[in-house]
Amino acid sequence: MKKYVYFFGNGKAEGSGSMKELLGGKGAGLAEMTNLGIPVPPGFTITTEACIEYYNNNKQYPEGMWEQALEALKKLEETVGKKFGDPKNPLLVSVRSGARVSMPGMMDTVLNLGLNDETVKGLAEVSNNERFAYDSYRRFIQMFSDVVLGIEHGKFERILDKVKEEKGVKFDTDLDAEDFKKVVELYKKLVEQELGKPFPQDTMEQLKLAINAVFDSWNNQRAITYRKINKIPDDWGTAVNIVAMVFGNMGNDSGTGVAFTRNPSTGEKEFFGEFLINAQGEDVVAGIRTPEPIAKLKEEMPEVFKQLEEVYKKLETHYKDMQDIEFTVEKGKLYLLQTRSGKRTARAAVKIAYDMYKEGLIDKKTAVLRVQPEQVDQLLHPMIDPKEKYEVLAKGLPASPGAAVGKVVFTAEDAESWAERGEDVILVRTETSPEDIGGMNAAKGILTATGGMTSHAAVVARGMGKTCVAGCGAIKIDEEKKQFEVDGKVIKEGDYITINGSTGEVILGKVKLIMPELSGEFAEILKWADEFRKLGVRTNADTPKDSQVARDFGAEGIGLCRTEHMFFEGDRIDAVREMILSDTEEGRRKALEKIKPYQKEDFIGIFKVMDGLPVTIRLLDPPLHEFLPHTDEDIEKVSKASGIPADKLKAKVEELKEFNPMLGHRGCRLGITYPEVYEMQVYAIMEAACECKKEGVDVKPEIMIPLVGHYKELAILREMVDRVAKEVMESYGVNIDYLVGTMIELPRAALTADEVAQYAEFFSFGTNDLTQTTLGLSRDDSGKFLPLYVEKGIYKEDPFVSLDQTGVGQLVEMGVKKGRSTRPELKTGICGEHGGDPDSIFFCHKVGLNYVSCSPYRVPVARLAAAHAALLEEN
Repeated sequence: MKKYVYFFGNGKAEGSGSMKELLGGKGAGLAEMTNLGIPVPPGFTITTEACIEYYNNNKQYPEGMWEQALEALKKLEETVGKKFGDPKNPLLVSVRSGARVSMPGMMDTVLNLGLNDETVKGLAEVSNNERFAYDSYRRFIQMFSDVVLGIEHGKFERILDKVKEEKGVKFDTDLDAEDFKKVVELYKKLVEQELGKPFPQDTMEQLKLAINAVFDSWNNQRAITYRKINKIPDDWGTAVNIVAMVFGNMGNDSGTGVAFTRNPSTGEKEFFGEFLINAQGEDVVAGIRTPEPIAKLKEEMPEVFKQLEEVYKKLETHYKDMQDIEFTVEKGKLYLLQTRSGKRTARAAVKIAYDMYKEGLIDKKTAVLRVQPEQVDQLLHPMIDPKEKYEVLAKGLPASPGAAVGKVVFTAEDAESWAERGEDVILVRTETSPEDIGGMNAAKGILTATGGMTSHAAVVARGMGKTCVAGCGAIKIDEEKKQFEVDGKVIKEGDYITINGSTGEVILGKVKLIMPELSGEFAEILKWADEFRKLGVRTNADTPKDSQVARDFGAEGIGLCRTEHMFFEGDRIDAVREMILSDTEEGRRKALEKIKPYQKEDFIGIFKVMDGLPVTIRLLDPPLHEFLPHTDEDIEKVSKASGIPADKLKAKVEELKEFNPMLGHRGCRLGITYPEVYEMQVYAIMEAACECKKEGVDVKPEIMIPLVGHYKELAILREMVDRVAKEVMESYGVNIDYLVGTMIELPRAALTADEVAQYAEFFSFGTNDLTQTTLGLSRDDSGKFLPLYVEKGIYKEDPFVSLDQTGVGQLVEMGVKKGRSTRPELKTGICGEHGGDPDSIFFCHKVGLNYVSCSPYRVPVARLAAAHAALLEEN
């Protein structure tokens, strides 16, 4: 029979740290720590396979699982010398989820399970602490009712607040045994009112219901949203960890904490974390009480702190990575409840990887693999311009770095709906809960009134790369009025604030943000990445300024320079319109002569910035109607400014109207119909190249013909390019090494790539249009229904964001193979938006492209992703 349950205790575990897929991250960590001799309360793990089979089996346990769990429970009773459900000396357990990868707060946990009206008396007697026993019971009822019975935890909070108010105290710790007995009775009454039946007293029923709830929580809305955001497969399932309870709420010699072996925000080598005296684990993570920094534990419990230091150092050396640990102190005795690879900001990931390499803990390859390409965007996060003057409203904890500006909203739903209509928002909450995951993802930044550096808001924001200020106690939130107040100042929903996640400052109004530079340890790690990657990284850039940004970020050339973007600048549009409106070739050539100097000037600027690097210039691609005014109002305006009669403009707009312009008269079709347009552009490119070369600039122009579907189109236009290039080079007395290639963005071009390659020295896959034409989806219109397709699992991801590898990818792969069968030295690249997407970059590496090209700010992402692709292929 299949093994579904793995026991750990007495210094020995049936599992190990390498079994994450089966035991989940938490279970594997508990097993590994047990084997390392670290103090861990005993328990057992039900595997992720059991969860998957539970779902496949219509929510029934797989055969043998429950019997194995009961056997392990018996073993647990023997190990701790207590009996589950025994009214005299009861064993209590925690029931916690544990996926393969960390999903903080997304799934469910129940603590103190095994308490009922009888066992609570036994617990009070054995511990000789009635207050502790009833505090644990009220916690259990609230947690179990919320997680398992579906009663909203706020209803219990309100009862507790009322009891504290009646007694005139502020904290739970100020309540005594009699108060908690009263709270327990009120809680039980609430459960009966809500469910029409009493709170379950049978401890075996409690256990079964809690296991089901953890399995079920794999598919709760917040976990689904989190998986979607973090690209975690839906079919992994979660393990369930059933562990003997240890109690941090037994008085002032007890407590609980969460800590990181290095600072998860900055990466500094310091023990970083928080703890609460006389509390249980959920109190720290939930952010209900703002905890003390871990350093204070040294004063309160020096012996425990010393032991904790030894443990954390041992764990970091063993795992060779920064660990996130949870611990509980019960009457002066330390227990570890969890260790896992800690969530960290990109900045911290870079520093930790760099430092660990320098410390000799890891090698260079591991250091590069430790920084995730998806995270790199965070390092290019905006920050507040140091020249700005601003008014600080309040200060919280700097929980996740970067700066964010936005309008204040108070609910996750509002954050999502406001962001959908294009607003930048800051989500302001007393404390976030896992249900807020969608709103946190939509917001530019998160501000909370309570909670510490290890609260839900802080951990999740860091993982997402969102700016976050936590535990800002000075703000008083009024959710009903949708406002918060600081020292008499009222900030209402929709008002702008700026938050600085690096300093914890909350600032009134909008503050100017600037983009950071690539330097220090990050620049060093990218250099290491360059040693391993096989793919080249270029940029999509149309101006000297963008080209410079990309070059500073390490771009090795331009993979796409869109010439039409230059047509829209200033007065140029008038000459372009004059050209379009002309009925004769002569008239068109006259107008084009006015445009040529502008184009040439742009190319000179770009060639100078890209000195020594290739520059791929795409000839005019969009349909001509895009350059004309469309509304009557705009037509009138243009008519007045240009002196062209309005009726002539209107008639031309009508004439150029197409039902489906993206599949109409555009790209090389324009070059075939109006060769003078492409001719002018080639003159401008080659003249700019010759002039630059004469000045000592090393120019490498690559002329790209867009939207080729038939090799004959390319044959005709190639002949024109070579003719013009020859003429220009002869007139300047200069020789330029130039290439002519095409953009593969139509399925026919990929299918006949062997024919096309006769006339092309390079292929650049324009995967934006190739996706449109292969899937029959308009990029502009499909946004209305594509999210539903992703939700229903038709597409794993939006195919315009991440390449559809089985469909569009097959055409790319075929295009490369067929093209190289004709021209073995054919250079191939990709210049669609997918060029900056890590998953798509992995694919480009696999099919043997020479380079990817992406927007300037994605260049560091692409450099790192290309290195990961090469290194993971080796493993």
